[in-house]
Amino acid sequence: MINILHHGAVNGVTGSCHELQVANFGILIDCGLFQGQEKGAAPSAMDLAIDFPIDHIRALIVTHVHIDHVGRIPYLLVAGFDGPIICSEPSAVMLPEILEDALRIGFTRDRGLINRVLDKIRSQLVPLSYNQWHEVFSGNSESLNVRLQRAGHILGSAYVECDVHTAEGDERIVFSGDLGAPHSPLLPAPESPEKADRLIIESTYGDKNHEDRESRRYRLKSVLEHALEDGGTVLIPAFSIGRTQELLYEIEGLIAEFGDEAIEQTGDSSSSIALNWKDLEIVVDSPLAAEFTRIYRDLKPYWDNEARALVKAGRHPLSFEQLTVIGSHEDHLNAVDYLARSHRPCVVIAGSGMCAGGRVVNYLKAMLGDWHNDVLFVGYQAAGTPGRDILTYGPKGGWVELDGERYDIRARIHSVGGYSAHAGQSDLLRFVGGIPCKPKEIRMVHGDAGAKEALKVELQALAPESKVLIPAG
Repeated sequence: MINILHHGAVNGVTGSCHELQVANFGILIDCGLFQGQEKGAAPSAMDLAIDFPIDHIRALIVTHVHIDHVGRIPYLLVAGFDGPIICSEPSAVMLPEILEDALRIGFTRDRGLINRVLDKIRSQLVPLSYNQWHEVFSGNSESLNVRLQRAGHILGSAYVECDVHTAEGDERIVFSGDLGAPHSPLLPAPESPEKADRLIIESTYGDKNHEDRESRRYRLKSVLEHALEDGGTVLIPAFSIGRTQELLYEIEGLIAEFGDEAIEQTGDSSSSIALNWKDLEIVVDSPLAAEFTRIYRDLKPYWDNEARALVKAGRHPLSFEQLTVIGSHEDHLNAVDYLARSHRPCVVIAGSGMCAGGRVVNYLKAMLGDWHNDVLFVGYQAAGTPGRDILTYGPKGGWVELDGERYDIRARIHSVGGYSAHAGQSDLLRFVGGIPCKPKEIRMVHGDAGAKEALKVELQALAPESKVLIPAG
């Protein structure tokens, strides 16, 4: 008997956790944190608790290390899980780092306890090379082998192929995890699986397509030019892993191409000042983002051909002259105050990506009320997060609540969807369309209701022989 259960990312896009049962055994695909309204405004002990049986779970497969896919792993260990944590080799490097930050913020400040949890996680990690089969369990009549393939979402991301053997026959079940958009900076695009009898696929952008790379690059250039023209700060809320590094890559490319191009700064003074792209300071204000940027640099073999060619040519896409990294909290507060007063052209990349916490909140409090500034969203904003509210009400001159207080929004608000790490609708259809023999069943997870319904229509037209399902929560 083969069964698929969903313990998260069913009614929304966070808390990813899926279970593949084979007879009396099972594996989990991810164990992530709920965010936004999907489990209340802030995670409670009940939201974090593992509320399903795990005695039969033989392994946890991690598709990638974003917190909405791995944030409940410590609670899984507390619940008694002691099996292997299988992931790609880059993810094995990054997982303890992201969980250390999560433990410190949401679990405990006890350094000794954090170290013990991280040591346990490291002892259970089983790093796999891409395209390498790994036996999870094998019995008299049942067996399960898994293989990871590049998903193009963030460094180390993978979709999971599961080869299941039972007395009734063989079946290949594929869990997409989060798929990346083609032509994203740094990472190779995902390729379709060679086979999938059943497919569990994300649907975050199942109802829309992203801009192509040239269009989004032009729009990014336009927003950054605005900072140079009127002496404002472009604030980019971004996740520490993936989006931050891709943005640095693209910004370095713009500076390299337009570095000597003059832009007239008018500001509030009667005299104009001639600036060029090389005068634009880029700030990464996130210790975690800085650490993952370092890890990205160390893992160059996993970059795509374009990025490796730049390095070979002497370029440094993740470490360039205009880049400043802020570490300490004191330096962070000083930077917020200085940029809010000085009107110096600057781009600040700070976490968190949905503005639900982290250092970006202090920048927003100080800068949302000033028309010189811009806020640029480059990723999905879940319902119930401040990011969603700013994106929805900001263009109308609205307000947003941050830490219990209202802040008027006068800054310009932008969204460049092409920098989302998620595949758009056409990319998801291309992924399914590339499977030689279409799955007998396709399940859509990790998406809002409208996105799933729109994708279902398209998938059913693409693969009329497939049964397309939207699992109930």
